Order: sequence, then structure tokens, then C-alpha cells
Amino acid sequence: MKRFQLLVLVSAITAGAIWYGFFRSRHTSSAAVASLLPKETLVLLHLPDFNRSRAELHETDLYQLWQEPAVKDFLQKPRAKMPSNAAVGPTVEEIASLEMKDAFIAVVAVENSAWRTVGGFRFKGDGAEAEKLVTSWRGKLVGSDAKHENVEYQGRQIQTDTAGIVILSTVRAGQWYFFANGVEQLKPLLDRADGRVKDQSTALSSDDVFRAASQRMPGTYAALAFARVDQLVEKLMPATEPGASDRMVMVRQIRSFCGATSFDGGKIRDTFFVAMPKLAETGNLTRMSLPIATKETFLYAASFLNLTKEMDLSGPPGAAAGWMGGLQSITSALSEKGVTLEEWKSAFGAEFSLVGDWPATSRMPALFATLPVKDTAKANKILMALAADKGDDADWTHEERNGVHYFSTASSGRMFSFSPTLALSDRILIAGMDADSVEAAMKRSAAGSSELAGSKNFQTAERSLPAAQQAFAYLDLALIYTRLDAALRPMLFMSAAFLPGIADTVDLNKLPAAEVIARHLGPIVMSQRYDTDGYVAESIGPVTLYQTVLGVGAISGAATMFYRHQMPPTPSNSPPAPLVTPAESPSPSPADSP
Repeated sequence: MKRFQLLVLVSAITAGAIWYGFFRSRHTSSAAVASLLPKETLVLLHLPDFNRSRAELHETDLYQLWQEPAVKDFLQKPRAKMPSNAAVGPTVEEIASLEMKDAFIAVVAVENSAWRTVGGFRFKGDGAEAEKLVTSWRGKLVGSDAKHENVEYQGRQIQTDTAGIVILSTVRAGQWYFFANGVEQLKPLLDRADGRVKDQSTALSSDDVFRAASQRMPGTYAALAFARVDQLVEKLMPATEPGASDRMVMVRQIRSFCGATSFDGGKIRDTFFVAMPKLAETGNLTRMSLPIATKETFLYAASFLNLTKEMDLSGPPGAAAGWMGGLQSITSALSEKGVTLEEWKSAFGAEFSLVGDWPATSRMPALFATLPVKDTAKANKILMALAADKGDDADWTHEERNGVHYFSTASSGRMFSFSPTLALSDRILIAGMDADSVEAAMKRSAAGSSELAGSKNFQTAERSLPAAQQAFAYLDLALIYTRLDAALRPMLFMSAAFLPGIADTVDLNKLPAAEVIARHLGPIVMSQRYDTDGYVAESIGPVTLYQTVLGVGAISGAATMFYRHQMPPTPSNSPPAPLVTPAESPSPSPADSP
């Protein structure tokens, strides 16, 4: 019996050790780095395990798309035209050979606009090899003309290289390498790494703000960023500056920001936490506009509008920027009709949604914007005020069908035929690009069921994140790419006929088929909620929503530059020839006579 009990105990200990090893191998933590940094650290970027993150990246849908033979064949020609950086590949392999872990860079102070920066990493294996690689990187960074200086501190040799305004101090401490833009920044780091400072209450790991933010991050991540936004804003834009408080009123409410990127079953996942007071008591999303979405919907987004600032009718028109400026121009027009912000808020709810639908039979997508209706009479009064405005750009017509009010206006555009339409029922306001699509959307809304909500793609994507409270977004990349390919592929080949230079950069005959790209794409989903003392936003997909927005901006800029490069040069303006009137025409000389 005792032998059996001993066997059970040994088995339990072995199983626990195996589980602990697996847990440690699949979880990352910023604790090792945070225990080295001072409590007042302003910014931290942490990369816990380079080799593991690299291996996980190679398993993602995005990397598999990059490895598609058809994609590599298509990109071969444009990549040959791009300047290559031969140092990137070898440097990546050098980092991998070190088995680099806990790489970090941090801003520990900002003094007189000077950023005090420290960083470092742990390595595994031969210290001499690591020393050789670090020496090579240091030489590439500061150049051969840098001045060198060695300083001994507590048995450690700190080397400082100075090249103009660039100052780089480096030191090795066991399996750690540390660097900073000054010797004095390295000394506290060494004191903690060597165990001379054991009081963890002075380290970043014990800071309540950092701990609250890092606890919202996933257990495993490839990269983490943390910043004390309020302190950075105060140091870089003091409130004493004229107008600073008005411009940064919302940013100054943010205490900290923390974000992490991780890999999850071949998908990429972003998690962001913004510590700040809740903007408004709006309740949770109802997504009452979801029935508008169909099985061919590529975009569904819902959030709350904070109308306190954006719709301030007292401000001068044009004072706001971006979409706020457009919203302010609308509210200015309403203000002229005697419609106040309070009337708007009593007529419409704050939950705003966007729906993008793209049937296979249509060349263009249909876009809808919606608002819930709280008071039909007040809402109708506001829309009637808009329809009564007979300006040069809008001539609204109004009709009522089946209890729904429709307000339409014809567009002056010649290339595309749009007739912006508003539809108002007793529960929802729908705005769209033409009367037929808006009427069809209103009928779907009244039916109550949603084709999109019943689809497997949507349900799987929705379950991958916590329930959304303040914002939700769904984007079907495969559907978007398939529709764009069908619409733009003929136009690309037509453009090549007018811009022969395109053939020098890309071979359109090698453009991969839509299904080759689409099979590596899938839905992107984003959810946002308020958790105790801040907003948590998460996004997952083949790329995340935030990466998509940045990528679209970068691609748009690159496409614009490429188009301009392909256009024939504009002839230089030569001085105009003097105008000569018939009366001023010179008489032919005798030599010119036949």
C-alpha cells in the first residue's frame, strides 16, 4: 500500500513538473524586465522571446500567403526593382543564434526634452560569440570614427562610444547585455541585475499603474508596449502652454496605455488597454442594426457617438478636423434651422453603426449608416428641416411608404450615379447611397433576422473575443478581396495599355487568382469594453483591425507614388513667344522677296 502511495506521489510530482514546464514555455511575462527598471519608467517596449515569436509568425495565415508560389512569382519582378538591404537577413539570423530573450528598450526619464533611454537583452550560449556580435552591431551603429571610453563600475566594464550627438554605452552582466544613451542610466540597471538593490518597491514591477495595465495583457505575447501617457503629455506639452488644455483635454484623461501583439492559432491578435475614466454612461451595445447585414456583408461596425464635444453647435464651422469637421458642418446647418443638440439627442440614440454590403452582381458596394430612433416625431422634424434646405448641392424630396419616411436627393456626380437617401422608421434611421438599397435595408431591419449573424464565419469570429460593450467591428477580408479582384482586375489590364511603364515593374499576367489569396484570408473582428478603470480593445484575424488601417494607409500612399512615377513628365513651361498682331507684322525685306 505504501509503495502504491509513493508511486502516486511520484507520478503527481512528475506530472506537475511537466505541466509547469509547458506552462512556462507557453507563457511570457514582463516581470524579469520590469524588476530591473525604475518605478518611474515612462515607456517600455518588451520582446520576450525572439525565436519563439519568429516560429509562430511562420505559422500564421499571413506568412503562408507570403509563401504561396503564385504570390512569390508575382512579386519577383517588383522586388527586384526595390533597393535591397542585405544586412537585414544576416542580422535576423545573428539574433536567432543568440536565442535572444527579454529584449527591451525603455525611456526612464525626460529631462529638458532629452530622453534618457536604456535597453538590453538576455542571450544563451557562448558569451564570447555574443560579445563578437554586439561589437559588430555597435560598430555599424556609431561608425568607425566614434570616440571610445571605458569606465569601470562595480567590477563591470562600461564602454561608451560617441559619434556626434549619438552616445551609446554598453555593458555585459552575466547573460545580460545592457545599453543606454549615457553611463549614468546604466548604473541603476547594473545595481538591480547584480543584486545590490534588493528593494523591489522601487522597481517598475511594483508600480500600481504598470501592474494594472500589464494584467490586462495576454499570457503569451510577441511584443508589449507600455506608456504613461499623462506624464509624457505633461512633459512634452505642459498645460501652461496657451491653448494646450483645450487641444489635449481628452488625451490628458489617459493615465496609461498598454498594448500587446500575440499569435493565436495562426491568427494575429492585438490587445490594448487605455486607463482613463469612462467617457459616457451609454450602457452596452445592442447591435440593433445587425438585421440589415446579409451573407454578402463585408463590414459591420457599431459604437457609441460621444456627442458632447463633436456636435458642439456653438463652435465656429470648420473648427474641428476630419470627420468631426464634417459632422460639425451638418450640425451648423441644423442649428440654422433651430435644431439644438438637446433636440438631436432626444430624437436619436447614441449607438452608431456602419454596414457594408457587396453583392456578387454589383460593381460597387452599398454602404449604410444607422442610428436608433428614440422619438419619431422629433426625428422627423429634424429630417424635415434638412429637406427644407434647397441649396445648390442638395434638393431633397420626401415621401412616406408603409409608415417609413424617405428623404432622397440626386447627386451631381457624373461618373457614379448616387442618390443619397435617408429612411426613418419608428425605431431606426438608415442613410445610404441610393433609394433602392436603403428601402431594401429598411425591410431587412423590420424582419428582425440577420443572415450575417447566422453565418458560421461571423459566429466563429465573434466567439474568439470577449463580448463587446462599447464597440464592435467585423471585416470579411476574403469577401473584400474577391469583389475587388473582380472589379479592378480588368481596369488594371486596361491601365497597362495607357501606362506602358507598369510592365517594367509588375507582370499583370502573373497576378494570382483571387481564390489563391482569399483562402489565406478570413474575418477580422474587434471588440471593446470598459473594465473597472479603463477601456480594453481586442482584435484578431489574419491581420488585426489596427494593422489593416495602417496597411491600407501605407498601400494607398505607395500606390499614389507609383502612379505619379508612371505618368509621363509634364513638359517644362518655356517662355511664351511674343504675340504679334497682323498690324504689327513686319514687312518682308527685299532679300525675302522671291
